[in-house]
Amino acid sequence: MQEESCMVQSPAGTLIEEKEEEPPGIAAFPLTREFSVPDFRIFMPKNALKIPLTYRINRTKRVARTLPKTRAFRRKFFHDVPDREWNDWQWQVSNRIRTYAQLSQILSLSSEEQHAVERLGAKLPMGITPYYMSLLSPDDPCQPLRRTVVPTMNEFVRMPGEADDPLGEEGQSPVPGLVHRYPDRVLLLVLDFCSTYCRYCTRSRVVGHGAILPSKSRLEKAIDYIKSTPTIRDVLISGGDPLTLSNERLEWILTRLRQIPHVEVIRIGTKVPAVLPQRITPKLVRMLRKYHPLWMSLHFTHPEECTPESYRACAMLADAGIPLGSQTVLLKDVNDNVETMKDLVHHLMRMRVRPYYLYQCDPISGSGHFRTPVEKGLEIIKGLRGFTSGYAVPTYVIDAPGGGGKIPLMPDYVSGRQGDDLLLRNYEGGVFRYPDQQGDVCFNS
Repeated sequence: MQEESCMVQSPAGTLIEEKEEEPPGIAAFPLTREFSVPDFRIFMPKNALKIPLTYRINRTKRVARTLPKTRAFRRKFFHDVPDREWNDWQWQVSNRIRTYAQLSQILSLSSEEQHAVERLGAKLPMGITPYYMSLLSPDDPCQPLRRTVVPTMNEFVRMPGEADDPLGEEGQSPVPGLVHRYPDRVLLLVLDFCSTYCRYCTRSRVVGHGAILPSKSRLEKAIDYIKSTPTIRDVLISGGDPLTLSNERLEWILTRLRQIPHVEVIRIGTKVPAVLPQRITPKLVRMLRKYHPLWMSLHFTHPEECTPESYRACAMLADAGIPLGSQTVLLKDVNDNVETMKDLVHHLMRMRVRPYYLYQCDPISGSGHFRTPVEKGLEIIKGLRGFTSGYAVPTYVIDAPGGGGKIPLMPDYVSGRQGDDLLLRNYEGGVFRYPDQQGDVCFNS
């Protein structure tokens, strides 16, 4: 493992070095247990915390533990790795595919991929867990999952309107690693490490470069800001991927946030259930459910990510009482058609994950090959609304460049007016009238 370090100021004013492993190590901060927080368990059934968690997805028929393609991949490339290690999330992280030599042994690389991997340099690094690599096509560079994690030369092409920080996060950061865009909630970036790097990452300017370390000194400053700002009631923990922290370090962060009386809701943003489902363990979920109300925003992109392993991971989280929502990025030639998106949201519903947002891809530098016309997103929402469950239809949003926040977009279902009637078009194209009299209605006796 590589070590990264940062310089921090000691109480005496001298600079000392804090070292962090890549990935973040298991050395944890001591937990502070002497605090008073609202006991949200009073709203739960009396014996709720004594009910054992069950993780079986379907009790009536046997469910495959893994896909045939994953078994074949293991036999070919990791035949000497026992199940115990393969299913250990730390083994997965330690054995990520990160170099051209490793990647070229597994995939038949196109010239676009080969040249991009060789010259990544200061760009977003490459990192893919062996588990997720097993889902990639070895021969087809156009396979959707492969496009999302294997670099191509398109990343070096900067289109008009693109920027390294298109959402203006740096300008809305009162302390390092904290973004305060909305009045009552903040984004807490706890680290810049991910087990698998998405090529369309909004924070590719910092992720994977050691720019945001999970050091206690930095996190204390962010927590102090939250503590001193009583309007903040909702904290989204993100990064990087927070679930790549050790249980102890993640619990230290949750404990400190729960000490703040005005923090009502904590959310965790993660792609771990899709790229590293081995991380979701009984020990982790037992720890997480102590900090309710705790929500989780997951990142699923394509139906091929919805494997037996991901199903089990989401079942464990849902059984722990954690509401799950998925934030999907609309990506050209990956999921930009109604059939693929419908398949994905149906999988998510079966996994007890609510399709929450469908994001228009942010205009980060080198993202032109991933971005679709906005009309494509509206077409997908129109193809879902009415044709599947309302719970399965995400909200389509653009995160406005320059820090404007999320702006929802909807197909136009209002056709016009006729007298006092509003003309509405339904999902089948039929036009219906709704009485919508303008002005006050007064009844005289």
